[in-house]
Amino acid sequence: MSLLLEPYTLRQLTLPNRIAVSPMCQYSSVDGLANDWHLVHLGSRAVGGAGLIITEATAVTPDGRITAEDLGLWNDAQIAPLQRITRFITAQGAVPGIQLAHAGRKASTYRPWLGKHGSVKVEEGGWQPVGPSKIAFDPEHCVPSELSEQDIAGIVQAFADAAGRALKAGFKVVEVHAAHGYLLHQFLSPLSNQRRDRYGSGFDNRIRLTLEVTQAVREVWPDELPLIVRVSATDWVEDGWNPDETVELARRLKDLGVDLIDVSSGGTSMHAEIPTGPGYQTRFAERVRKESGMATGTVGMITEPAQAEHILRTGQADLIFLARELLRDPYWPLHADDDLGGNKATWPAQYQRATSRANPIRESDLRD
Repeated sequence: MSLLLEPYTLRQLTLPNRIAVSPMCQYSSVDGLANDWHLVHLGSRAVGGAGLIITEATAVTPDGRITAEDLGLWNDAQIAPLQRITRFITAQGAVPGIQLAHAGRKASTYRPWLGKHGSVKVEEGGWQPVGPSKIAFDPEHCVPSELSEQDIAGIVQAFADAAGRALKAGFKVVEVHAAHGYLLHQFLSPLSNQRRDRYGSGFDNRIRLTLEVTQAVREVWPDELPLIVRVSATDWVEDGWNPDETVELARRLKDLGVDLIDVSSGGTSMHAEIPTGPGYQTRFAERVRKESGMATGTVGMITEPAQAEHILRTGQADLIFLARELLRDPYWPLHADDDLGGNKATWPAQYQRATSRANPIRESDLRD
C-alpha cells in the first residue's frame, strides 16, 4: 500500500494524502489582493489531487513584499478574495494552507520574467527594504535600513495579525516563512545578521525573531490546527547558517507548538554553490526529523512517484512538497496513484469519462 496516498494527521486536521503544493510566487496581485489567477492556479492543484495546497509567500506588511505584485494579508480587505479560493480548495477535498512571509532586504524587486535584477527604485514604484543589518544581498540590491527593536516588535505583531486574517479567510494550515534568504532567515544567518543587540551576535540571539514570530502566530492560531515553519537547512556557504543550527532551531520550535518543519535550503548568499540533483535536500529533512523528533516535509527536484514513496518509506520525511513538477502536471497526484497502484485517488466526476482506463469510449463521449 502506498504511503504517499495515505491520509496524514497533524493535530486534529487530517490531510487526504502526503502530497503538498509548495508555495510558489505568482507575482500577479494588485495591492496584495488575490484574483482569478490565484483561484485557477491553486484550485487546479486541488482538482489534481494534492492533499495540502499552500499559497505563495503572502506578505504581512506592504514593505515585506518581494515585488509590488506579491500576495498580501496586511489588511482586512485582502480576506474576502482569499475566502473564495479556500472555499474552492475545500470543496475539492483538499486542505488550504497559507505561507506568511516578509522579504526583508530582498524586497522591492522586479517580477522575474521582466529580465531585470536588483532593487526597484522608489521613483519607479519601489520602496526602501529593511533588514537585520545594513548589508545588501548583492551589488544590484540596495542596502536595507536596519530594523530597530521597535520595528521588530511591529513585524512580530504583523505576522500575528496576518495569521488571524488567514483564519477568517478559511485557511487550515499556516506556514511561517523562515527560509530562502527572506527576513527571518536573514536574522538566522550570520552572513546577513551582524547586530550586537539581543537579535544578533550568537545563536540564541539570531533565532530570537523566528521564535517570537512563531510564538505570536501560535497564540492566535487555534490549538486544533497545525503550524508549519519553513527553514533553509544550510546557506551552502562556510560560516553561514548550517544543519547543526537547523536541528537545534527545530527543537526550540517544537517546544513552541510547531507541528512540522518544511526543510529547504539556500537563499541568503549569491555566492552559494548548491549541488543540486534529484532529492538533493532530503538528507536535511531526514536529519531534522531524526535528531529533533519533529515531523518534516521535504522539497526539491522530486519528480517521480516512486522517488516520493521511497522518501517516505525510508523515514526521510513525512510530507512531500512539490513545486515545479506540479506546474508541469497539476494532476501529478492522480497519476501517482495510478503508478503506485493505490486506487485511492478519484478523478473529478467531470473528467472521469476521459480518464477512466476501464471505460470504453461511447458515442456520448464524442459529443464534445
